[in-house]
Amino acid sequence: MKNRLVIYTDGGARGNPGPAAIGVVIQEISDKRRGINKYYGEAIGNTTNNIAEYKALIFGLKKAKSLLGGKKAEETEVEVRSDSELIVSQLKGEYKIKEEGLKPLFIDVWNLKQDFKSVSFVHIPREKNREADKLVNQALDTLL
Repeated sequence: MKNRLVIYTDGGARGNPGPAAIGVVIQEISDKRRGINKYYGEAIGNTTNNIAEYKALIFGLKKAKSLLGGKKAEETEVEVRSDSELIVSQLKGEYKIKEEGLKPLFIDVWNLKQDFKSVSFVHIPREKNREADKLVNQALDTLL
């Protein structure tokens, strides 16, 4: 049986930079059953959209590892789905990272990838990321 997780991530800032939040949906897909289905949204302070996108991804990978446990994480294939073309393209090596503030976050993601069997990054249209986007906006609304 193959262990597989799909993580939807989104981050946003009102003002860019401005009040920011992240949204993460983690779904476990297995051959036999649908497992974990978790939803997270939280405010992260003032930052940019791009930093919020990376922080959502980092949060999602850390949370997935803690939900699975170290041993199971090592046997799990993770597919990260994001509507941020920039983040996905940077993580696939298609775009250079020009913004200095993103470089340490990129390294954090790269290091977290090592905790899983594999991690792939898929760019999805915004309308396919509605749940994560809703979590971002709900968290931002708590700030106002």
